Amino acid sequence: MDWLAERAKRIKPSATLAVTARANVLKAQGVDVIGFGAGEPDFDTPDPIKEAAWKALREGFTKYTPVGGIDALKDAIIERFKQDSGISYDRKQILVSCGAKHSLYNLFMAVLNPGDEVLIPAPCWVSYPDMVQLADAVPVLIPSTEKDGFRIKPEVLKSRITKKTRALIINSPSNPTGSAYTENELRALAEPAVEAGLLIISDEIYGKLVYDGFRFVSVGSLSEKIRKSAVIVDGVSKSYSMTGWRIGYAAGPAEIISAMTNIQSQSTSNPTSFAQKGALEALSGPQDFVGKMREEFSRRRDYIVGRLNAMPGVTCSKPQGAFYVFPNVATHFGKSDQGKKLLGSNDLATYLLEKAHVAVVAGVEFGSDQHVRLSYATSMKQIEEGMNRIEAALKKLA
Repeated sequence: MDWLAERAKRIKPSATLAVTARANVLKAQGVDVIGFGAGEPDFDTPDPIKEAAWKALREGFTKYTPVGGIDALKDAIIERFKQDSGISYDRKQILVSCGAKHSLYNLFMAVLNPGDEVLIPAPCWVSYPDMVQLADAVPVLIPSTEKDGFRIKPEVLKSRITKKTRALIINSPSNPTGSAYTENELRALAEPAVEAGLLIISDEIYGKLVYDGFRFVSVGSLSEKIRKSAVIVDGVSKSYSMTGWRIGYAAGPAEIISAMTNIQSQSTSNPTSFAQKGALEALSGPQDFVGKMREEFSRRRDYIVGRLNAMPGVTCSKPQGAFYVFPNVATHFGKSDQGKKLLGSNDLATYLLEKAHVAVVAGVEFGSDQHVRLSYATSMKQIEEGMNRIEAALKKLA
């Protein structure tokens, strides 16, 4: 008996989480694996945030909360949008969920109908296409190139809009490339999308992690017309090193947020009560931790980009944000490891894990088989050793 629904058969496990799981299996066997797989800051959650959650626990704040989050946290989110980007929202326009990924899932379920097309600039985060498919909609990838800084052109975007197009996803800074759009570049994409009646879904989870003086711009700040046609998704996982706390949020038109809240009420109910108190402290408390982490990430980025570009047959652009590099390794395809040819990024990633004990994610999972993704959200010591191992392993290929 085949019990599985067709939608379940279409969905793949998250490639980034799968790589981490494989690396952890080897570590459990005593293998010294260096992991560049997971998009998870290696910094500990700041003590004031943990204290806020502990205080909530001690005071018995462990029961159900409103489905869409406590008012105090919604107010802190509203204030953060106002301070950071000059955007105004009210409580009816805010939903707190169990992570930004959960917010996106709620959103897709709320706005997509079977057959709707969603435009996704690629390379892209591995979960976008699968979540769109879970809503019985159609992901339409728009390829970008290293030459264009992994940013799509407005004319290419316009050419992909059809009568079936429902939404455009923008992820700036991007996972996996770290590329980010300037204000003018963002406006050149958002305006034609809105004119075509599309909903803009802006994943801004890496917005605080930008480097070299690059100025992050939120889609919602471009104009009132664009803000009314956009849903912004963000969270505390990356900027405050709170990945396991599972608190994300969405801001957008009240009718969409209301529908998302209803969907959440029938699936997870509220986000964890005391984790909301931690998120409240993260957003409303001192922000100096974010700056310190950003400075360290910038140092690591400079080092890892330099090392990768110094390796024969590897090219790597310098990202404007996030904590990933996306080097092109295609010149090594067709080479052999003890007679076994490496035919693509999956083969190369497997080779590096098995022979060099370095975990990277194959670029094909993000929409580009010429690349692999490495996260530099790990210590400089690990990065240095990892680069040494990758360089030595690539030199062994013939």
